[in-house]
Amino acid sequence: MAAHRKPSRRSLGGNTARTAATIALAGAASATGFDGTGHAEPQLSPAQVKAKVDKLYEEAEVATEKYNGAKEKADKAEGRLNALRDEAARKEDRLNSARDALGSIAAAQYRSGGLDPALQLALSDDPDQYLDGAAFAERAGSRQATAVANVRKQLREIEQLRGAAHVELASLKSRQAELKRHKKTINGKLDAARRLMSELSPDQRAQLGETGGAGRHASRSSARDLGPVSSSGTVAAPNSRAAGAVSYAYQKLGSPYVWGATGPDAFDCSGLAQAAYRSAGVSLPRTTYAQINAGRRVSRSELLPGDLVFFYSGISHVGIYVGNGMMIHAPNPTAPVRVAPIDEMPFAGATRVV
Repeated sequence: MAAHRKPSRRSLGGNTARTAATIALAGAASATGFDGTGHAEPQLSPAQVKAKVDKLYEEAEVATEKYNGAKEKADKAEGRLNALRDEAARKEDRLNSARDALGSIAAAQYRSGGLDPALQLALSDDPDQYLDGAAFAERAGSRQATAVANVRKQLREIEQLRGAAHVELASLKSRQAELKRHKKTINGKLDAARRLMSELSPDQRAQLGETGGAGRHASRSSARDLGPVSSSGTVAAPNSRAAGAVSYAYQKLGSPYVWGATGPDAFDCSGLAQAAYRSAGVSLPRTTYAQINAGRRVSRSELLPGDLVFFYSGISHVGIYVGNGMMIHAPNPTAPVRVAPIDEMPFAGATRVV
């Protein structure tokens, strides 16, 4: 047996072992990048970084509009839930008053020598027992029967309200979970964009920041020149409300972009459109998907100041047209509210709100 084991030890310690070690080291080198730069992430040019960042911002804005829609529905569900709870509380107060009145009748009957069976059911702590006592009305006087029937009706209404509140609570929780998912997506996209931008030098980032159109530095004082026309003075807004929305947008130049914000100091794209028209007395939906259907569709050649202009195939971005091929919009977290050409993004459509 020893003779058979000895060659095996020599083999492992000789060329075979060295070959195995060489292969293992080669594999390790490949895994750690020692075999060159073939598997490393290629260095991106500033233009490529910008393209990737723009795509991430577009995807983040899609998620932002979904978040806005879910939040709007969650707010409505919460409002309905609170209204149902308030109504139930009011009915419970009235129920307690009615039962107190029945209690007075019961006390009088007890003092006179007995308690009517109907009142025993009405004053029971078990509503099911009360509701199941179908024969009580036949054993009560007309006045008592009316009072007891009223209590019975109020109990049923309260149970219906509680059931409806339970449904609204489930809806609210679902919307809140949806909000959480969209928020995670948004933050993930924005973090990825920030990481890409951090790889550029300050000068490169500044150069990329200059791609938003020469008009983005327009002064807020331009709003003073609007009246019923755009700041250019060459294209009239269709009416005073549209001009008012444009004026508001000019006043908000330089405000920061914050996703989910509707002003007055920060905005996302649809939040700015909503706030601008709200200032002019016009109520707009919260999301770009709904805003594009909030008025009459117009072609690009028909655009007038105050029209809402939409971008990307998913209708995920909106701006307020101000004339001469320019709009005011809230671009993304790296850029404040500003004037920009509508050509800087893929045009998807436009609507005239008023």
